[in-house]
Amino acid sequence: MSIQPKLNRFDLTMIVISLVIGMGIFATPSEVAIKAGNIYIFFGAWIFGGLVSLCGALTFAEIGARFPATGGFYKVFSYCYHPAVAFMINWVLVISNAASVAAVALIGSDYIKPFLLPANLQNDMGTKIITIGSVGVLYVINFLGIKMSARTQTVLIIFKMSMILLVCTTVFMHHIPQEHFTVAPYSGNMISAFGLSLVAVFFTYGGYQQTINFGGDIINAKTNIPKAVIVGILVVLFLYLSVNYAYFHVLGIGGLQHTPALAAKMVGVIFGDLGYKITSIMIFLSVLAYVNVNVMSNPRVYYAMAEDGVLPAIFKKVNPKTQVQEFGMSFFVAAIILVLFFVAKFGDMLKYVMFFDTIGLSMAAVAIFMLRKKTKELDGTGIYTIKWFPLVPAIFILSYWFVTINIFITFQDNPYAALICLAAYALGLAIYYIGVGNKKTTQTEN
Repeated sequence: MSIQPKLNRFDLTMIVISLVIGMGIFATPSEVAIKAGNIYIFFGAWIFGGLVSLCGALTFAEIGARFPATGGFYKVFSYCYHPAVAFMINWVLVISNAASVAAVALIGSDYIKPFLLPANLQNDMGTKIITIGSVGVLYVINFLGIKMSARTQTVLIIFKMSMILLVCTTVFMHHIPQEHFTVAPYSGNMISAFGLSLVAVFFTYGGYQQTINFGGDIINAKTNIPKAVIVGILVVLFLYLSVNYAYFHVLGIGGLQHTPALAAKMVGVIFGDLGYKITSIMIFLSVLAYVNVNVMSNPRVYYAMAEDGVLPAIFKKVNPKTQVQEFGMSFFVAAIILVLFFVAKFGDMLKYVMFFDTIGLSMAAVAIFMLRKKTKELDGTGIYTIKWFPLVPAIFILSYWFVTINIFITFQDNPYAALICLAAYALGLAIYYIGVGNKKTTQTEN
């Protein structure tokens, strides 16, 4: 049974916002402030990152319009490059996505566990119990159908956006008690400070590219995908700049550097002790939104891989009534739960995840140049096209390469880090060709 389109433009817009706004905006501004060292680099990185992300959103909007397909992030690599490249890039990204989802879910569980567990379980084990339970609930909801998943996503993203707007209201408060923190200046030169700031900024802005995985789920995909992506990323850009201004207004650049739990601190300014409880609940719901949308999105990549024969056919099996890939979704959820037992060092893994993301996203964006040549017949048919081409995708691609170089700079303290990253890609190629070889052998024997 093939996947049938059931999601409208509003559904996809909510998915875009959910994919981008994870837990990052409640934590990474502190990291950006540390790397930036002053207000100008701090806000420069957020504004530049937002504009680059808008360029990326416009680029992926045209990719989605020209090539609407289920598992589109995989399919576009296969179509424009080679199935081996598609598998190599996507298998790494799917693994890193599972790790990201597991880590974010743990953070959310840390906030909510004081209200759900007895004192003797206020530890790492208690956090994992809540995390696995939460993932399990979302797994059941997603089993009920993709439309039910989308409705759940809409409810959860409303909580998430409300949390950000609540933080922003501190701007309008007077007589806010100010704590004085010493500002730690950036180390090195301004270019490196700006580049290292962008690592956390791009991590916080990332996620919108996964919308092209829903190409087969969207009603009137060629017009609804670009419009939903553009509206979604503009909403995110407005919210991110607003909340960062609120952080700075209350804490200053020094306070940002010394306050990792930003959301709790900010809401505490408004509500005092009650603010902690409100923040904990809303952040937990925000985390559920992030987990849910990834459970929806990532199995679509498996579907595309199975269509190309590089994964077993069971990965593309879809329940005709619910439009759910029951095995593919179960596999991804199992990967999340497995990572939860090894996620204690995820902070050290962040630079690896971002390294893979910057390479994967920039290569996907480069595909627009090939895709335009391969789909010339679509020109003039009313599909979305980038107005300032090739400037828009070029800005996105070059910016992400700049960040990749800066991530390599952070690898200097670990000479094996770059080799580990390259080995992951090499292993992906090996798995692909082994799978293709086994497939040819089976066909020959039959």
